[in-house]
Amino acid sequence: MKGHLRKRGPGAWALIVELGRDAEGKRRQKWHTFHGNKKDAEAELTRLLHELNTGMYAEPDKMLVRDYLDRWLKDYAKPNVAPRTYERYQELVEGNLVPAIGHLPLTKLRPLHIQAMEVEALANGRKVRGAKKTKDKAPVSEHDKTDEKQERVKPGLSARTVLHMHRVLRSALQQAVRWQLLSRNPCDAVKPPRPERTEVKALDEKQTAQLLQATVGARLYIPVLVAVTTGMRRGEILGLQWQDVDLEASTLRVRQTLGLLKSGPTYAAPKSEKSCRVVSLPTITSEALKEHRRAQAARRLALGPVWHDHDLVCPGEDGRPWHPGTFSHLFQHFARRVGVDVTFHGLRHTHATQLLRAGVHVKIVSERLGHSTIALTLDTYSHVLPGMQEDAAARVDAALRTAFSGLSRGN
Repeated sequence: MKGHLRKRGPGAWALIVELGRDAEGKRRQKWHTFHGNKKDAEAELTRLLHELNTGMYAEPDKMLVRDYLDRWLKDYAKPNVAPRTYERYQELVEGNLVPAIGHLPLTKLRPLHIQAMEVEALANGRKVRGAKKTKDKAPVSEHDKTDEKQERVKPGLSARTVLHMHRVLRSALQQAVRWQLLSRNPCDAVKPPRPERTEVKALDEKQTAQLLQATVGARLYIPVLVAVTTGMRRGEILGLQWQDVDLEASTLRVRQTLGLLKSGPTYAAPKSEKSCRVVSLPTITSEALKEHRRAQAARRLALGPVWHDHDLVCPGEDGRPWHPGTFSHLFQHFARRVGVDVTFHGLRHTHATQLLRAGVHVKIVSERLGHSTIALTLDTYSHVLPGMQEDAAARVDAALRTAFSGLSRGN
């Protein structure tokens, strides 16, 4: 197919694609309006011709929301986001967005549709069709059979899940604006729900010591010790390799994380640029890691060919990556048995909270945690700051009173 440009005004172009002639010999064309400079208009015309030639073209007026979202996932999200993020996007698109608004034409999607979808999701969740499978072979009445066939409604989704739906849809539709399929993003006119802020439980120093003492000698000891003394994430600890640990300098380098996809555990880059960091280790952790490395070397020799050497500091029993889900399940079971109410992620918050209460500067805490900004650290641990503010006020008061006292004695 061929095409050409026609200037329609300042910064406006008509992209005209020649489609040949119809059965009656009449000339067939597709016209598209493009706003921008000539170079960008030529690039857009090339893209349109390529899509028409490869069968990928879809007219904006006829494209449904579900078709666009599928295209966005494949052409934009998959190449540009982390694999786990892509899987989450796919879950929200296929499980939440498409069932609710996928049937609508993309160009006819309005803020009211999106608002109604989010209100319905908060109230009733997602509709699930089909009877629930059961192993119970006992006969049921005709009335019960009818009820089973009716669509069932899940409980309402959480405000956080609906907010994630909103953000994914907004991101997708913003790309539609860039691709000039939409003139504006309808999500911009919708106010998403605001989830209630929940504080992750953290341990105090006594509880931390209790947990560590209970894990001594167990496989969980090193990951728990590293978590409470460095603030590293679960994936960062499970993905940590000995080549990134410098026990002479008492530091370790975070450069990869062990994540979990549908296909199983996989390595990935840390969450952000700031997450790639060097963390100083306290002496208790350095000494424990030295002993752990010796014990791991002995186990490697004892197992021989059964051992899979991935150079991991905290591997599974045979040296292969420790499955993140299995690890978390084991920790939760152990924590309950010990009588400590905390998740493994709560150990990261434990480290940060104890540092802030000890008077460590928030910038240092932010660097140890690998937060993208100090503002994120302040926002996450704002519940710790009121007590610190009171302490700061008391220090200022004491300093000024001492100064005033000195002036009075001088007079």
